[in-house]
Order: sequence, then structure tokens, then C-alpha cells
Amino acid sequence: MARKSFRGGVHPADRKELTRDAAPEIYLPKNQMIYPLNQHIGKPSVPVVTRGDRVLAGQLIAETSAFVSANIVSACSGTVKAVDRHRTIGGLFVDSVIIENDGLYEQAEGIGEKADYHAMTSEEILRKIMDAGIIGMGGAGFPTHVKLSPKNPGDIRFVIANGAECEPYITCDDHLMRSCAAEIVAGIDILLNLFENAEGVIVIENNKPEAIAAMKKAAAAYTRIRVLEAPVKYPQGGERSCISLVAGIDYKISQLPADVGCIVDNVGTIYAIYKAVCESTPLMERRVTITGDAVARPCNLITRIGVSCGELLEYAGGWKDGKQAVKMLAGGPMMGIAFDSLDVPIQKNNNALTFLTRDEVAESEKSATNCIRCGRCGSVCPVGLVPQLMAAAVEKKDFERFEKKLYGMECISCGCCTFICPAKRPLTQEFKAAKAEVMAIRRAEKEKEAARS
Repeated sequence: MARKSFRGGVHPADRKELTRDAAPEIYLPKNQMIYPLNQHIGKPSVPVVTRGDRVLAGQLIAETSAFVSANIVSACSGTVKAVDRHRTIGGLFVDSVIIENDGLYEQAEGIGEKADYHAMTSEEILRKIMDAGIIGMGGAGFPTHVKLSPKNPGDIRFVIANGAECEPYITCDDHLMRSCAAEIVAGIDILLNLFENAEGVIVIENNKPEAIAAMKKAAAAYTRIRVLEAPVKYPQGGERSCISLVAGIDYKISQLPADVGCIVDNVGTIYAIYKAVCESTPLMERRVTITGDAVARPCNLITRIGVSCGELLEYAGGWKDGKQAVKMLAGGPMMGIAFDSLDVPIQKNNNALTFLTRDEVAESEKSATNCIRCGRCGSVCPVGLVPQLMAAAVEKKDFERFEKKLYGMECISCGCCTFICPAKRPLTQEFKAAKAEVMAIRRAEKEKEAARS
């Protein structure tokens, strides 16, 4: 049974007024393009090009190396400059294909060819999605062909199109739904062909009236697809939040959405599925919101994957009043990743660049106090964790308790606990560091076991 809302959550200022009325602009990059081989969850892709190779837009440049992996295609035409390590938004230097963009954007053969998904088998649809290199474009980066291959397709009851876009500042999905509603709805129908017992539900927060109207109009022609207007509450865009709202389920931490009969995909992912299946177009472009009070001209762009963040900022007019941003985020202020170099590429799962004149987290840390045990952090956690106890375990470096007793690895890093904490403690940051420590411990244990065997 559907619910009116999900458990927990907070109400940060949405700051969407900066780009809510900024119609998307097409921007074709002019400089070199960079393609990290690990821009998805799973094993890195394996390059199939070498230095000096001529490539076309839409051409495969790195292929899957395992089931949980994803193809990568070039989004421009040009010459492979190198296959070498390059810095990413996350700060790591990873193996990447670097292409000298010739600015011509010549396309590989077959790109744009029309196809009828009604005449395709499930296997053919999944193959097209896999070949296109589609991953979760809402931020998670999970390979889409894997998500769409549950053990029992007949048990899926809901295909949920996540158009909530609850993260402050970001409006690219809002504009995508306004302008490409018919394609998104057709993409949902493609997924319903994979799951014959499912209903398609489009979740949109009710602060997006234009998107709601466009999606309702497009969905009217389909008997198995409907739009669900969600109350504005962060993090409505999380998988658990969407499932709670649509299916009325609070599933166990050990379960996946498919285990409770749900498939959740971002509307950007579903649009990419439509393009791949119906127009033979692999994942080359994405919509990006360039925003924040440090940007001269906040805007929404339709650009190519692999473009540098610096080039996009330059197109948006650079720094406002010549004052450089104090904080740069890939994403928004709640779940975004802070980065300190503009010489990094936009990847498949990057939906926004937010440039701010203040670092509110750093400012709050200066006035942080000890935990006052008010319990607010637990009351807003959408997963139902107890951040107060998790923080105590982290402080004691009791990572076993953090992981196995308090289920700290299930933290979705939404930032609700940090946002609500009156003691201004950097809880989310502490939990991210703890999760990294747990993963390092796991790797060390595996290496020891391998050495013994």
C-alpha cells in the first residue's frame, strides 16, 4: 500500500531558483576529452584503443571486463592522445582514455538508426542497453543492464522512474522531464516489456508543476504508467524513499530493491535507455546543472561526457564578480563530492557542478560541540540507523561494531543527520571515512586469506 511520505528526512532550502527557469543549452566541448575507466560501480572497463587511433563519436573505446561493469564510448571524434592515468572529480588518479577532440563530432556508423522495441526480445533490449554503456545517472553509477536482470523478472511489481530531484540547486532532471516527457515515458514502456507484471510509476516532487504536467500528458496514452506527485522532502530521490512512497515497503537492510519487487531508475537513465534502444545512440551526452552563488551565469547544459569541469565553468561565465568559489561540489550541497581542481572530466553520473562562496560545513565544524544526545539525527535518518551510536563507535575506532552491530555500511550519505545536528557535528563525513576504513580492512583480510591459500 502506497504511503504519503517516507520515514525521516529534512527540508533544506532548495535554491533551485538559480536555474529553474534556465532552459537547457547545447554545448559541444572544444578541448580534449577524458574518459576514466572506472566511472561506474564494478570492475573498470578495458581500453580497446591505443595512442594514435582515430575515433568517432559513439565508437567503443573501452569494454566491460565483468558482468558488473560498463562499456565506454567516445563522445567526440578525434585522435587518442594517450591511455594514461588522469585525475578524477573524486581526487584519484585512474587509468583513462584521453582523446584530442577535433571539433567535428563525426559519428560512428549506425548512430541514430531507428528501431522498434515492440519487435525486440528482452535479451535484445538488454543487449542494446549494455552495449550503450548506460549506468545509473542519478549518481550511483550502477550498470543498468545488471539492475535490469533480476533473478525473477516476473516478481517485479513496480518500475519506478525517479524524477524527484530533491537535491538542492539541481534542476537538470526537471528540465529533461519538461522537454522529453514522451521519450522518458516510452523508455518506461521499454522496461515494462521486460517486466510483464509491473506497473510504471513516475515519482516527481510537487515543486515541479511543469514537469508533472508534461509527464502526465505523455503517460496518458499508456495504461500501465502513472505519475505520482510526492511531497517535497529530502531525500525523496533515494531508492528506499521512492519505494516506501510507491510500494509502502520498508525492506530489510540486506535486501535489494528487486528483492521486494521494485526496479528504480533515474529519469535520465530511462531517457538514455530510450535513446539506446529506439535510436541506436550510446551514452555520449548528459544534462548538467552549473549553479551556485559563485557562478556568473548559472545554467543547464546538454553537453558531452568527458568534457572538463573548467571548460563548462568558462562557458557559464566563470566566477561571479571575479571571486573564486570557496567550495566546489560535483552534485549538490547534501550529497555532492567536494573537489579542488577544475582539470577533471564530467563522468556519466555527474549531474551538476555547484560553486559556492561559503563552505558552511567548515564553518559549522569550527563551532561543533560534543553530542547533546537529543536524538534528532536518528529521527531524520531515512534508513532507520542510529547516527549517535555510529559516531560513538567511530570515535572509539570500533569499526566492527560500526559495521556489524550498527549497520553503518548501509548509510547512504544523504547528509540528513549532519543537517539537523544542533551540535554541528560532521556526522556524514565521519561515516564516509569509517566506511572507507571498513573496506580497507576487508581488502586486507582478503589479501591475507589469498596469501595463506
